[in-house]
Amino acid sequence: MERANQIQIGMLGVIILLLLIQLAMGAFGGASSNNSSSSSARDQARNNIASTNSLAANPASTPAATPAAQQNQPAVPTGPTTNMTFAEKSYDFGTIDEGEKVKHVFKFTNTGKEDLVISNARGSCGCTVPNWPKEPIAPGKTGEIEVQFDSKGKKGKRNQSVTITANTEPASTVINLTGEVTPDPNAPATPAAQPAGQPNIQLNTGK
Repeated sequence: MERANQIQIGMLGVIILLLLIQLAMGAFGGASSNNSSSSSARDQARNNIASTNSLAANPASTPAATPAAQQNQPAVPTGPTTNMTFAEKSYDFGTIDEGEKVKHVFKFTNTGKEDLVISNARGSCGCTVPNWPKEPIAPGKTGEIEVQFDSKGKKGKRNQSVTITANTEPASTVINLTGEVTPDPNAPATPAAQPAGQPNIQLNTGK
């Protein structure tokens, strides 16, 4: 009987020892997992700080740092440059009535040694529309750029410009249409602007 009690006590001791071992392993595993998570969080924070410092040190690498005007600039053809020589860079259309349209052809010559490629021609406003050759112009050859100016809604002296972008040095060349637009006498009169700060007083003479 005494031997049986000793056996039971021994088995209970073994069971308790096993439980303690399992608890100890679980605590160690949890600590290891926590340490791993903490290490991962520290690595992520370190990477974020490094990225922020890199952007701060080199702000030009971010899209927002590029001026909008620069982003809207037409692409300049790559490769060798050449020379573009105009017979005239400005044309005076004289005096026209408001609403009339004026067209003029600007002739040019490729005076360089490489093909001339015009990538864009842009008017100073929507009323000035250029039409330019899309094919390369060989050295020594000539080309034409037609510019149309619509004077509707335009009055007084005008200086309408067209900016040409090509594989030249410099890349931009400006040509102009100048003249004067006589206002349309039949156009409705524009109400005079009321001075700022003046009250709008209307007299009511009705009874």
